[in-house]
Formats: sequence, C-alpha cells, structure tokens
Amino acid sequence: MRLLQPDDFRNASRAELVYRALRAAIRDGEMAAGERLRETDIAEKLGVSRTPVREALQRLTAEGLLSVTAGRGVIVTEFDKQQVLELYALREVLEGAAAAFAAERASETDIETLRHLIEEEARGSDEGRSLSAANRAFHAALCEAAHNRYLTSAINALADSIDLMQGTTIAAEGRRATAEAEHRAIVDAIERRDPTTAERIARDHIREARRIRLRMLPSSRPG
Repeated sequence: MRLLQPDDFRNASRAELVYRALRAAIRDGEMAAGERLRETDIAEKLGVSRTPVREALQRLTAEGLLSVTAGRGVIVTEFDKQQVLELYALREVLEGAAAAFAAERASETDIETLRHLIEEEARGSDEGRSLSAANRAFHAALCEAAHNRYLTSAINALADSIDLMQGTTIAAEGRRATAEAEHRAIVDAIERRDPTTAERIARDHIREARRIRLRMLPSSRPG
C-alpha cells in the first residue's frame, strides 16, 4: 500500500480511500489470508488517522473480507475446504448462467471484446499476478456480455471472496493453456448463439478451477 497523497482526497473521503487501498491489497496478495491487521500500522502506512482506518475495517468485516477473532483481532478472512467447495459451487452456477445469457444477449462488440481479451491473455506474461489479472478481465467481460445487472452484482460479490484465496489457479502447471482453450470454446458457443453449450463449457471450466484450488489448499486446514 502506498502513502495517500493530498490529490487522492479530492473525490473521496479518507475512509473510502482506506477501504479501497485495503481491498486492493487483499486482492493483489499484499495481505495474505490469516494476516492480522493493526489500525496503527495501516494508519502509518497510508498517512491517515486511525478513525478512517477503523471505519474501513468495519466495512470490510461486514462484507466478509475480514474476520474478527478472539485471540488475534482483525485478520484477513481465510477459507477451509468446505468454504471453498461452497464458493465454487455458486461460482459454477453463476458463471454458467452468465455464459448462457451472453449467448442470447451479447452484442458483436461484446464478442469482439472477449476475443481481444483472449488474445491479450495468450500474449501476456507467465507471472502469476499478470495471469490472474488477465483471467479476471475475461470473466468480468463475460459477465458484462450477459447484460443482467443482478447477475453482475452477485458475481462481483463472489469475486471479492475468491480474490482472498492465496495464489491463482491459472498459474498451476499446464492450466494456462487449457484455460485459454476453454475461454475460446465459451466464446465460440456464444458467437454461435448456443446457450446450452456455452453454459456447459463455462461450468466445466469452473469445476476444473475448483479441482486445482482444492489441491492448492494447505493440508493442515480443517475440512
């Protein structure tokens, strides 16, 4: 996290800026699952008082991104196997629905955007954060192509929880190539206006991500 500058405060309150900074740090892996957060440390890093930090922590706790524990105080939420299974089960349903809706409603521009993002994904770096960002961009565009505001809201909320998990499944050995192929197959089905196939491939795509994610979990976690 960087020190906040005077220009940062022009369009947002201090509490909002701290909230955004903490969310980005969690999403980008600067703060690991289970890491303890101290108001004083965050206030010092960002150059603000403890009051906006406290407000931001309360907001992130209400959203489930942070948890309050008896012995360690406020920590970045960490997930066990059962929680991962539940998250990916919901993600499979939602992203399958997004692909099906996109096959029915996507514009030509939407399809061109998805194709462009796949090509960027193919040309991108092998570095984990870069791969994760490219994958996130594709799935966000797929959601937008569904043209359903309530589905978009549900998927965005779920993505906040997925982003808390350490590492990215797309960086697993051999996964980049298979994920790109699956992305192309989803878009092919959308372009053919075939919602059944688009949904099936999207759900298979998320099931494979779930399988890899479970393999990435520390063996010491319960569940």
